[in-house]
Amino acid sequence: MKTRLPKNAVVVVTGGAGFLGSHLCQALLDGGRRVICVDNFLTGNPANIASLSANPRFQFIKHDVTHDLYLPGDVHAILHFASPASPRDYLEFPIQTLKVGALGTYKMLGLAKAKKSRFLLASTSEVYGDPQVHPQPETYWGHVNPVGPRGVYDEAKRYAEAITLAYHRAHGVDVRIVRIFNTYGPRMRPRDGRAVPEFIDAALKGRPIPVFGEGTQTRSLCYVDDEVDGILRLLESSAEGPVNIGNPHEVTILAIAQIIKRLAKSRSRIVFKPLPTDDPKVRRPDITRARTLLHWSPKIPLEQGLKSTLAYFKSLR
Repeated sequence: MKTRLPKNAVVVVTGGAGFLGSHLCQALLDGGRRVICVDNFLTGNPANIASLSANPRFQFIKHDVTHDLYLPGDVHAILHFASPASPRDYLEFPIQTLKVGALGTYKMLGLAKAKKSRFLLASTSEVYGDPQVHPQPETYWGHVNPVGPRGVYDEAKRYAEAITLAYHRAHGVDVRIVRIFNTYGPRMRPRDGRAVPEFIDAALKGRPIPVFGEGTQTRSLCYVDDEVDGILRLLESSAEGPVNIGNPHEVTILAIAQIIKRLAKSRSRIVFKPLPTDDPKVRRPDITRARTLLHWSPKIPLEQGLKSTLAYFKSLR
């Protein structure tokens, strides 16, 4: 089976105006591909793709992928990244989150089947829930509360993985599944509910920096450039997945807040808030599969990535 896409491949990116989707669009264009960006702006931002519009190989379609999408001509790959991805978003849009994970994935798999194109699903470390195995390998089935408030996102992604592999087994669709761990960087939205933008926004504005619980819960933060590199390596590999793409360097939430406060030279106080329901206590990927199959591991140190992210947030002021 050929794994490398043609140099001038046509690639559809759903959710392409989002944080991670827009970086993927840019990287694909930089690699000589033609990109069809699809987004309905539920959580995406037109500003994220404004600089791409002048590129003749870039096309934007405003569309809700839970409805049929008709495209003329060849499509070589579909990267399905459409979904609310922050706790604040998927708690505000629970039905839309479930629909895009279930119906949206179904529609995009149907397009991949019709076009005989490769399909890459953006899954998430949230499929592991509040894990009882640490670090989390792809073989771990997870510890998820299907009826809790976070279940709308967790179960949408678990269903999306199941239907993706069902299309592969039943219809021969060429699929890849990436399980994305906590990613950060420029183009995140201030106060979107995730730790890094929440802490940076508060630190720059002199507001209290909100830390849930005692801040002892851990996350593994991967800078967006490293994440995109891993995803594109998976796209052009023969590894169907799922494959964890994330940074195995584990750090507490409190430590992240303290680093950001120091880098921002902020006088903000760190304040402690009640821990949300089903908030994962630990999160760290086992990236053995990515290292072995994709020859990938993250390169950008946490403080370097946070400095770049801080500079972006300062530019928004």
